[in-house]
Amino acid sequence: MSKKNGIDAFSRRAFLRSAATLSAAAWTGAASAQDALNELINSPRRGSWDDQFDAKASRTATAVLSNTPVFGPETIGHLQQAIYDYQQIVAAGGWPTVTTSVRLELGVTDPSVQQLRQRLMVSGDLPRSAGISSSFDSYVDGAVKRFQARHGLPADGVIGEYTLKALNVDATTRLGQLETNLVRLQSMSGDLGRRYVMVNIPAAYIEAVENGRVALRHTAIVGKIDRQSPILNSKIYEVILNPYWTAPRSIVQKDIMPLMRKDPTYLERNAIRLFDGSGNEVSPETVDWNAEKAPNLMFRQDPGKINAMSSTKINFHNEHQVYMHDTPQQGLFNKLMRFESSGCVRVQNVRDLSTWLLKETPGWSRQQIEATIKSGVNTPITLAEEVPVYFTYVTAWSAKDRVVQFRDDIYQRDGAAELALQTTTGIEQSAGAIDQDALPQ
Repeated sequence: MSKKNGIDAFSRRAFLRSAATLSAAAWTGAASAQDALNELINSPRRGSWDDQFDAKASRTATAVLSNTPVFGPETIGHLQQAIYDYQQIVAAGGWPTVTTSVRLELGVTDPSVQQLRQRLMVSGDLPRSAGISSSFDSYVDGAVKRFQARHGLPADGVIGEYTLKALNVDATTRLGQLETNLVRLQSMSGDLGRRYVMVNIPAAYIEAVENGRVALRHTAIVGKIDRQSPILNSKIYEVILNPYWTAPRSIVQKDIMPLMRKDPTYLERNAIRLFDGSGNEVSPETVDWNAEKAPNLMFRQDPGKINAMSSTKINFHNEHQVYMHDTPQQGLFNKLMRFESSGCVRVQNVRDLSTWLLKETPGWSRQQIEATIKSGVNTPITLAEEVPVYFTYVTAWSAKDRVVQFRDDIYQRDGAAELALQTTTGIEQSAGAIDQDALPQ
């Protein structure tokens, strides 16, 4: 039996075992599920806010991560389990819509909290024992934080615009999203390598996987809607410390030319030098910046703190001319919407990833990496063994039993408009003509 067939067989067995267990508990099908929902809605109301404080509920609410990789063999079984669970939810009528005219957060008492409790109970974020009341107590706070963490939202426990929209995506749509992503995961269920890097574009994060377990996770910034990061399978062959940044011709034409017309000192201020095809440096004063077409020159930025790639560039074979890199704009990683590049991927804490990539390349300890970066000298390093990298598009998965993760369909590939709720809202547009990946300011 091939490894892939073995994985598929394992996934089917895991799914059938889980389904059999659930079937025994829900032997009356949809009617039984409806009874369960009625039980939630009609459960005894709990006491007032002061009677319901439990700090543990909030502290443990966001423990939804797993060291199981998104492309691990266990994930397919977990996702099949999630599909079965959501089929039961849909058969029972789904979950209620949450409507509110007040800001819902810890300590608030409002009738809309009853809807919120029902909604969170149906999706498994709030225990049934919490009961139905109008008090937004610590149990609800913990459940909201768990829900937010599962949807890639800041786990602050507050029902803001994005959380409310995510809550009100109906169960049928979520079920369809799970089914769509099961196909995507199954297509990647073969042998991905002993060590590999996975970039999940909708989640804007990176996994470094070793021996079937996640060794590192990194927040990322990926391509914006009109300059998307490509789906690709490749191999990382090089890490460059203190890289030069060479502006793509499209950026020179669309962005640098207009900037130079407005500010002739722009190139000098950003340590960008011009070179002809023979490698000779060309003075910016000799270029006609009002010309219709950009000059046939290389625009290269020297290494340094203001370099568009900062300390590190990670190269892999691809036809799209994209790569992973550091950035001097570290504050971007704190944003909710991290879809702002021109296709390349910026990596938070990239030195950790570089250390992991180079750990099997002799002579490149963390100390040596840091010393080289401090020197400011451009240093390309060829990996002793190339590491596979996968740019993927997964908007729903379950790497931990009964913990289902959802992300916005930022490139509108899942087939449901409501899954792209945050595609444009909340994304800051760059000022002026700057609309590219880390163009120096």
